[in-house]
Amino acid sequence: MRRIGGRDIVAAILIALVAGAVFTSPPLQTLQGLSLDILTALRGKIIGDSRDLATSPVVVVAIDGETYDSPPFKGSPTQTWTREIGRVLTGIADGGAKVIGFDVIFPSSIEQSEISFGDAPIGARMKGFDRDYLIALRQLSDNGKLVLGEILSNDHPDVPYPAQRLAVRNNVRALNVHTDTDDVIRRMPLSFSIGDKRVPAMAVELAAHALGAAPQIEPSGATILSGYAIPSALPNTLTLNYRGMGRDVPTYSFADLRACLEKGDADFFRRAFDGKVVLFGTILNFEDRKLTSMRLSGGHDGTPAARCALPVPTNTTQKARSDIAGVFVHATVVRNLIERDAVTELGFPMRTVLTIVFAAIIACAAAMLAPGGALIAWLGLTAAYTAAAVTAFVHALALPLTEPALASLAALAMMIGYRFVLADRDERFLRQSFAFYLAPEVINTMVASGKMPALGGEMRNVTMFFSDLSGFSSIAETMTPGELVTLMNEYLSAMTDIIESHGGYVDKYIGDSIVAMFGAPADDPAHARNAVHAALKCHEKLAELNASNPAFAGHGLSHRIGLNSGEAVVGNIGSRRRFNYTVMSDTVNVASRLEGANKYYGTAIMASETTMAQTGDTFAWRELDAIRVLGRGEAIKVFEPLADKGAESAERTKVATAYAEGLACWRAREFAKAAEAFDGVAKIDPASALFAKRAKALAANPPSPEWTPVNTLEGK
Repeated sequence: MRRIGGRDIVAAILIALVAGAVFTSPPLQTLQGLSLDILTALRGKIIGDSRDLATSPVVVVAIDGETYDSPPFKGSPTQTWTREIGRVLTGIADGGAKVIGFDVIFPSSIEQSEISFGDAPIGARMKGFDRDYLIALRQLSDNGKLVLGEILSNDHPDVPYPAQRLAVRNNVRALNVHTDTDDVIRRMPLSFSIGDKRVPAMAVELAAHALGAAPQIEPSGATILSGYAIPSALPNTLTLNYRGMGRDVPTYSFADLRACLEKGDADFFRRAFDGKVVLFGTILNFEDRKLTSMRLSGGHDGTPAARCALPVPTNTTQKARSDIAGVFVHATVVRNLIERDAVTELGFPMRTVLTIVFAAIIACAAAMLAPGGALIAWLGLTAAYTAAAVTAFVHALALPLTEPALASLAALAMMIGYRFVLADRDERFLRQSFAFYLAPEVINTMVASGKMPALGGEMRNVTMFFSDLSGFSSIAETMTPGELVTLMNEYLSAMTDIIESHGGYVDKYIGDSIVAMFGAPADDPAHARNAVHAALKCHEKLAELNASNPAFAGHGLSHRIGLNSGEAVVGNIGSRRRFNYTVMSDTVNVASRLEGANKYYGTAIMASETTMAQTGDTFAWRELDAIRVLGRGEAIKVFEPLADKGAESAERTKVATAYAEGLACWRAREFAKAAEAFDGVAKIDPASALFAKRAKALAANPPSPEWTPVNTLEGK
């Protein structure tokens, strides 16, 4: 994870402000509507609607395809249906309906037809045809149970013909809808200015009748209905809540109700309409279809209700459609108002703030993470936010969805661009400049600090690793320069890979020697254990290279490794113009001496007592000796790692046991017994052979009483 500085934070804030302002600006206002569409679809798919259809306060009576195909309506102009409509309306009112709203407009009457038929116009011959219909309208209106609909327009108004308006005493309300710029109906107007008065919209008027309370308009412009402050994101509108995706409204076919009257089943009308708000409209495939917030998931034209007289049509299976019959828009408003379930949208300021905050979070993630990680973070946070938004929408609160998602994605892209062009320029320079000279950990530290490398160091507990090829100078003399370079590259590459895979840092190469440290620059509490593991693996790898690599064939290379743990100064050391990340201390010198001491004992790996102690019980060891190296007065005990604990061979165990017995006798000045113990394994162990020779010499010529069992090494 990349550390971010003040400049990155400022950039993230500016990017979030720009992205948030752009995606909540008026030109992109359609995104607000798209959020509603997506939330409606997700809620419908994930949560659904568990409400009982019978509890719906509103029902629809539909002039549908069945009506057009059923006698006496089949083949008849709709203007001739008025008498039957009047009869059905009366039956509905008698069934106990609270109020009936007309989403069907008859702008003219057949009595007004001037088309000649014989010696007189049809209208003259049909005088009195609408009398029963108009009487029914008057009676229903006088009882406060009927509201006719009209379309207000300066150019092409669509209104009931005058006799109807007179019959209902001008109790007519507007059916106009609020259409967004993308031609989708997501909100509905609450009232209209007619003259100098505010007149409720059709659905508001029907809900007011049902609730027995007139709508009130506050000085702030808010509309109050029966104590319910209707939420309005846009002034004088209600945001539709399609909780049931249209299926929450029972729908009766007008044809079946007319047949029910003929049958005389008044009880059916009471069961169907008692206490309900009834909307009378059309459900046709070619007329009055509306795009709504259900357009993405698909809405339904209600749910077919119980039948009374006619058989169920054979093709009644409904499929979800992107558009719904307009009458269900008004039915949804009525239900939202009665159940106080209209959608509450955040105002412009809160939407903008939320979008900017979300974009800022993603911008900061993009500043800290790699592009792939930032994209995953965006996906995860967007999914979590979407889940929260859907949960809120279940409770009729619409949080912005598309604006934060798109603004944050734009912020992600802009922050990646900012990093590439400006912020990461220095990092790329550092990585490219020092990749072949410094350990990745050192480069990462420099990048994280935001500083160029400078002189300085610190005390750290580390384990030093020194290795050197045995007798390499004489081998090199027999090789061409090309062969020598190939051999060295293969060897150093293999050893370096092992060291670095165990957390080590190669400080330098000195000819065929490798100087490495564990525990710096990256902290590693197990640095001693990892160093010993690396040494054992390097020894195994060299044997493998000797056996299988053509460059090593015939040379029989062997190496010596010295390990020592302790405090050391690590850091950038050198001149002001040129320096290296390296290490200095007596710990380093001792490790170097231990590497050379291997040749006295015929061993491949030698470690100090401090290294052995810091590894715990991870390895099987044998103590080799107590030695005093060149340049150091204090004696140190040295050990050879044999293998991982429990993985040593039976032969190594035998040698180690005999060696330990001989070493104990040696330190007790029992040189003859020591020689005997060492002689037992001297043929297979060079260290035992060395001690056997020394023990025999001292057995023959015992040392003075001041003798101590410490081997002082003269060379490096």
